[in-house]
Amino acid sequence: MACSRTSLVSFLILGLFAVLVSPAISSRVLFSTKRPLDGESRSSVASYCESWRLAVETNNAGTWKVVPSKCVSSLETYYNGGQFDKDYNVVARYALAFAKTVKIGGDGKDAWVFDVDETLLSNLEYYKANGYGSERYNSKKFNEWVVRGTAPGFDASLKLYKGLKKLGFTIILLTGRDEAQRKITEKNLRDAGYSGWEYLLLRGHEDQGKAAVKYKSEQRSRMVKKGYKLHGNTGDQWSDLQGFAVADRSFKVPNPIYYIAR
Repeated sequence: MACSRTSLVSFLILGLFAVLVSPAISSRVLFSTKRPLDGESRSSVASYCESWRLAVETNNAGTWKVVPSKCVSSLETYYNGGQFDKDYNVVARYALAFAKTVKIGGDGKDAWVFDVDETLLSNLEYYKANGYGSERYNSKKFNEWVVRGTAPGFDASLKLYKGLKKLGFTIILLTGRDEAQRKITEKNLRDAGYSGWEYLLLRGHEDQGKAAVKYKSEQRSRMVKKGYKLHGNTGDQWSDLQGFAVADRSFKVPNPIYYIAR
């Protein structure tokens, strides 16, 4: 009988212990099921995406086609949280600081080259609606966006552009857009606050199909043959800055949304 009482008391104690600890166990189970992306913690995903973005900007990632799907949220935060603007501002300040060291000859031949898309004009609204670069590039959809002519300028690029004009640089705009988009591009640039450029160079019929590095190198070479000294070049793609007839200094502005290999 004593043995039966002991067993009963032990059973009751164990039952009470199970009731007390079950909420903690349940909460731990629920917490563990919230781990995102097949067991990766949010912090490890965020860390990876920061490293991925650094590799992209430094051209260590090589050719890539789309933003990793798990990094879309990270890019949203990067753009909407203000870090992109801070990064661009730093690049623009370095560019302007270099420009102030250049001795302007006064003959109108001291030039600075700018790319257009993602350098002077922001297409972020388009990419917001299309997965922040996680979707394959659709030329038809993008061209439909371009002809709307509503892309805003970047605050940092506007300050740099106007600062260079004030210093006496001749501005050359060199874009991969087609010649057929000249009028809407000119209007969009003026609406965004840019003016007074010397050249707006676009892809003509003879440039169709050329790799970006080749096309932009050839266009810069033509400017050099005209007597222009290319002191600076600002672009969001490495293909804006590489090749031949390069500027004395090149300034890569941030763009982790897409990569142009050609």
